[in-house]
Amino acid sequence: MCTLQWGVVVILDGQACTGIDNIAEAITLLELNNWDLVAAINGVMPQENGILQSEVSQANIYGPHRQAATAEAAVAPPATSSSSSSPPSSSSAFCPVLPSRHIVERQPRMLNFRVEYRQRTVEVVVEEGSAVGEIKHILETELQVPISQMQLKGWKSGDVSDVTVLRSLHLPKNNSLYVLTPDIAPTASTSQNSVLQESLNQNFLLVISHREAQRDYNLNFPGSRTIQEVKRNVSDLTNIPVRHQQWEGWPAAASDDSMTLAASGISYPCHHLSVCRRSSPANNQEPTEECADVHMVSDSEGDDFEDASEFGVDESEMFGMGSSTGCRKAALMPENSENESDALLHFTAEFSTRYGECHPVFFIGTLEAASQEAFYGKARDRKLLAIYLHNDESVLSNVFCSQMMCADSIVAYLSQNFITWAWDVTKEANKARLLTICTRHFGSVVAQTIRTYKTDQFPLLLIVMGKRTSNEVLNVIQGNTTVDELMMRLMGAMEIFSAQQQEDIKDEDEREAREMVKREQDEAYQLSLEADRKKREAQEREQAEQLRLQQIQKEADDEKEAIRLSLEHALPPEPAEEGGEPISKLRIRTPSGEFLVRRFLGSTKLQVLFDFVASKGYPWDDFKLLTTFPRRNITQLDPASSLLEAKLFPQETLFLEAKE
Repeated sequence: MCTLQWGVVVILDGQACTGIDNIAEAITLLELNNWDLVAAINGVMPQENGILQSEVSQANIYGPHRQAATAEAAVAPPATSSSSSSPPSSSSAFCPVLPSRHIVERQPRMLNFRVEYRQRTVEVVVEEGSAVGEIKHILETELQVPISQMQLKGWKSGDVSDVTVLRSLHLPKNNSLYVLTPDIAPTASTSQNSVLQESLNQNFLLVISHREAQRDYNLNFPGSRTIQEVKRNVSDLTNIPVRHQQWEGWPAAASDDSMTLAASGISYPCHHLSVCRRSSPANNQEPTEECADVHMVSDSEGDDFEDASEFGVDESEMFGMGSSTGCRKAALMPENSENESDALLHFTAEFSTRYGECHPVFFIGTLEAASQEAFYGKARDRKLLAIYLHNDESVLSNVFCSQMMCADSIVAYLSQNFITWAWDVTKEANKARLLTICTRHFGSVVAQTIRTYKTDQFPLLLIVMGKRTSNEVLNVIQGNTTVDELMMRLMGAMEIFSAQQQEDIKDEDEREAREMVKREQDEAYQLSLEADRKKREAQEREQAEQLRLQQIQKEADDEKEAIRLSLEHALPPEPAEEGGEPISKLRIRTPSGEFLVRRFLGSTKLQVLFDFVASKGYPWDDFKLLTTFPRRNITQLDPASSLLEAKLFPQETLFLEAKE
C-alpha cells in the first residue's frame, strides 16, 4: 500500500513539474528514469546553453501532493524493513534534493548499420564510440558466423580493423555493409545468397538520362553502393538536390534508398534510368466557397500593426480566422499520414495554393533525412537546418507565412544557407508525432521546449546546427516578428554556424592532409618494399643460375675427367727405345706451349694417338692435330690407319690447335 501511494505521488509530482497532461506519457518518462523524479524533470525541462535552469523549490514540487501523501501514510500500516518493494531512498517522493543548476548530459550519437548476408538483413545500432569488433560480435550472435571467418565489407575508407573506432571513420548516421564468408561454403538453401554475394562485387553500368538537359550519363557503380549514394552522385552532376529528384526506371523492389544496387533488382550489366527535377504538385481541391485571406500590412515592417477595430473589422477575419460561416481552408497536412514524404508533399502543395509559389524550398523526406543532408556531408557543403512548425489555430500564421516566409529576401537566404523542413502541428496527432520525432533526433529537451509554447505563439522556426557529437538548437523564432528581425536572427545564427564551419573545414583539411601524407608515405613504403623484393628476387635468380651453371660445368668436367681416365688406362704401354719393331717418337706441342713426348710402335693406329692426346685433356672433338711442314690435319685422316701409313715415322713434331 505504501509503494502504491509512493508511485501515485511521483506521477502527480512529475505532471505538476513538467506540464505533461498525458498520464501515460508521464509514466513512460518516469520508467525511463527508473522512477527517479529529479532525473525525469531534468531530462525534459528546457535549457539554455546546455544548463538547465531549475529554480523550483522543494515546496513547489512536492507541496499539496506531499501533504496528502503524508496524511495517507499516517493511517497506513507501516511496511516491514525487509520489504523489497519500498522505493529507493535516492528517489523518494518525500525527501527530494533538487540542485539549483543541473548540467544536462548529451546523449551519445548512435549509428545505424544495415548489414546484408546471404539474403538476410540485420539492423545494428551502436554508439559512435564503439569499435568495429563490437558490430562483428553482434553479427556473430545474429548470423551464427564465427568472427574469425567473417569479413565485414562496404566501408567507404576501405577495409578496417576490428579495433578501429567508428568515430574515426566519420560515418553518416545510416550505413550499409555486407558480410563475406569465403571459408564457409554455401549450402543448397543459400544458393541464391551466393548470387547476391557475387552481385555485390560486380560493377553495374547505369545509363542515366537527364531529361531537362537532354544529356546521358554513363556511370559505373559497384553492387555494394546504395541507391542513396547513387542519387547523391547524380545530384553533383545535375545540380538537382536529392529531395527534388524524380526518377523513372527503378525496379519495384527498390523501395528503400538504403538498399544496395545488387539487392535492388536492376539489370546487369547495364540499366537505364531517367531523372528530372520534381515540380511542386498542384492542389486540385477547390474551396467550397470563394473567399480571400485578408492580410494586415503595416506602413513599416518594424511598426506594430494598426488596431483593426478602428475600421470595424474583427481581428479573426483579418488574420484568416473567420467564423464558421466563412470558408475553411484545407489542412496543410493530413492527419495521421503514414508517410512523412507524402505529408510534406501535401504541405508544400497547400502552402503554394495559400501563399503563392514564392516560398522556401521545403525538404521532402523525413527529419532524419533532412538532418543527414544538412549535417553529414563535407564540411564545406554543410548547412543549417530550419524547422518550420505551422499552426492554423494561431492568428499569426497567415501574416508570418505571407509576409515573412514568402518575402524574397527570406526565401533567397533560406534557400542558400539552410535546409528547410516543415511540419503542421494544428492536429494533435501530428503534434504528438512531431514530439516523438524530435525526441528521437534531438532529445527530450527540444520536445519539451516545443511543448511549452502556446498556440498563439506559433508559428515557430527552429534553427538547428549539427555538431560533432550532437545537434544544437541555436534559436527559436516565434511568429510575432518582422522581416528585418527575422533576417537579423537568421544572420546571427549563420555567423555562429560559419565560425563552427570554418573550424570544421580546417579540421577536415588537416585530417585530409594527414591522410594524404599517410597515403603517400604508405605508397612510397610499398614501392620501396616492391623494389627491394624485385632486387632480392633478381639476386636469388642470378645466384640460382650461377649454381645451375656451376653444377652443369662440374658435371661436364667430371664426365671429361672420367673419359680421360678411361682413355689413359686403355692406352697400350710405351715401347722401349731399343726394340725389334720400328719405333716412332712424337713431340706434340699444346696450346699452352708445353710438349707431350711419347714413343709409339710404327704399327700403332692413329686412334691410339688421338686417345693419348685426349687423355691429356685435349679431346679430338675439340682440337685438331697438325703437322708443322707440310701442314696437315692428322685428325682428318682415317683413325684406323697406322703411324707408318700417316708418315709419322720415325719421328715427328705435331701441334694442337682448337677447332673453330
